[in-house]
Amino acid sequence: MNATLPNRCRIVLVAPVGLSGPDLPARLEAALEGGDVASVILPQGDLGADRFQEAAAPLVSLAQSRGAAVIVAGDTRIAGRLDVDGIHIEGKKEELAEAIERFEGKIAVGAGGAKTRDDALDLGEERPDYIFFGRFGYDEKPEPHPRNLSLGQWWAEMIEVPAIVAAGSDVESVRLVAETGAEFVALGAAVFGEGKDPREAITRANAILDEAPALTEGTEETSDEDLDEALDDE
Repeated sequence: MNATLPNRCRIVLVAPVGLSGPDLPARLEAALEGGDVASVILPQGDLGADRFQEAAAPLVSLAQSRGAAVIVAGDTRIAGRLDVDGIHIEGKKEELAEAIERFEGKIAVGAGGAKTRDDALDLGEERPDYIFFGRFGYDEKPEPHPRNLSLGQWWAEMIEVPAIVAAGSDVESVRLVAETGAEFVALGAAVFGEGKDPREAITRANAILDEAPALTEGTEETSDEDLDEALDDE
């Protein structure tokens, strides 16, 4: 990872759901060698807790050794056992609130599962460390889902909480995400899909993002009142 963080949209790697697929540690290592990666999300999916923890452990060590933060999307107990950098909560405001209260000041807590502006603002009221627009494992088409792009752009324009927007299965689609102004682009199938070269994909994605407009600096932090006002406007 770059010693100096770029002032533009950065990459969040999303591992295959359930950490499936052959040679995932080797493919993750190749991806991390390709250039700047801000963080790696490990989705548990339907994998049992013990098997998920066993499969995730080497990936956590590998990613953290390369300077990437690791976020577990699944059992919060596993996040503690593996000493990861964050936990991802999908679409449940009550669970999100509990996780923020439990982990605040210890690890990051992010939110996902928002399908509408109301959903996003509802989750945003809990002040997560980021909000994710997209669904793990559903980046099957070359371009990002239009809804994710629309929500990401709307969110980035008005809310200080960072946005992660899922790209498509074609690495070139990171350009569309960068144009929304979102702080992060999530890459899954574009890196780990069949026939993909993870190192080459990350190198290409970073080259595209280097050409994208810089993120706006100096944005005033959005207050709870701003979130309430935005929700009232819906």
